[in-house]
Amino acid sequence: MWYAKHVAHVLLDLRMVRGRLHGIARYALELARRVPSLAPDLRFTALVPPEGLPSDLGALAPRVPMHRSFAGFLSPLEQPALAADLARLSPDVFHATSFALPLFWSGPLVATLHDANHVALAHQYSPAQSLYYRVVVGPRAKRAAALVTVSEFSREELARHLKLSPYRLQVIPNGVDARFQPPSAAEAREFRERNELPARYVAAVGNAKPFKNLALLKHFAADLPVPIVLLAGKGAVAHELGLYENVIDLEELPESEMPLFYGAAAALLLPSKYEGFGLPALEAMATGCPVLASDATALPEVVGGAALRLSPEDPVAWREATLRVLRDEALRTELTDLGRERAARFTWDECARKTVAVYRRVLESHPPTPR
Repeated sequence: MWYAKHVAHVLLDLRMVRGRLHGIARYALELARRVPSLAPDLRFTALVPPEGLPSDLGALAPRVPMHRSFAGFLSPLEQPALAADLARLSPDVFHATSFALPLFWSGPLVATLHDANHVALAHQYSPAQSLYYRVVVGPRAKRAAALVTVSEFSREELARHLKLSPYRLQVIPNGVDARFQPPSAAEAREFRERNELPARYVAAVGNAKPFKNLALLKHFAADLPVPIVLLAGKGAVAHELGLYENVIDLEELPESEMPLFYGAAAALLLPSKYEGFGLPALEAMATGCPVLASDATALPEVVGGAALRLSPEDPVAWREATLRVLRDEALRTELTDLGRERAARFTWDECARKTVAVYRRVLESHPPTPR
């Protein structure tokens, strides 16, 4: 009797892709866009929010079959719903691309843990969030078929806080998409005019969480000859952080305009105290934007010697360094060139290739059962 060959099914978790894209959502989408062409012998599908993916993803929209989940990401019913989703879809490998791991499913799991924020900075999160990491993420990670993280810093942090061997975690860095290129002078000017921004500005991104350290900017923003344009999502983040003087709160931008936001800026300020990777630094460098970044956690791994690295506790140093970049054209040119060279080392294609290799290793050690 003839039997059709079973094609291994890899299910990618895209349930966290909703609203403004954060780094983890971008990671999941970039993988979903690339892995099917890198492994045509495997079958890829995606688990998406109950309402489906946002309609404005543009080039980031993946072209794989999508299955709507029974419950939302991190909702009260997430775990039983996720178990039901996995039971009906029967993947040979489930890739949990964020920290929401399936507690009630025992199949082959690949888990990407981007950072240890919720346990390393437990005081900045709710008790429920920290408890989730210790009760769900830690125990389930120990039983995963493969664990991935995005930096050496995160590997050490996750191993320490979740009591894992660091050798259980493979480091596969994030990448930067080819869309992030220096804009032409005309493109930059049109972007600024469209968003009613001045001819020169410095950029800052993040949110109001204390570890993002955006409040540091209030100590020197008024001393700068150009405004800081803050992109921190919907809401009065600038007001919440006390950023009143010389700060423009740009609440939202379409994903397609992010390369222009960085490329039209005179510099990016990234004073974060804790980053598992620091994707904005990489994307800004790719667009030719000089970067000033904290010399802390994973950021030195990302920027290397291609950015000005400063203590996240020293606003005077940040003020002086920002003024130097604004006034010294030779320094700006040097940082631009170094930044573009550095960013070129990190590609989503390479990230996807290494991740496909992880799937193959898991499938070899957990052979699919023919159906």
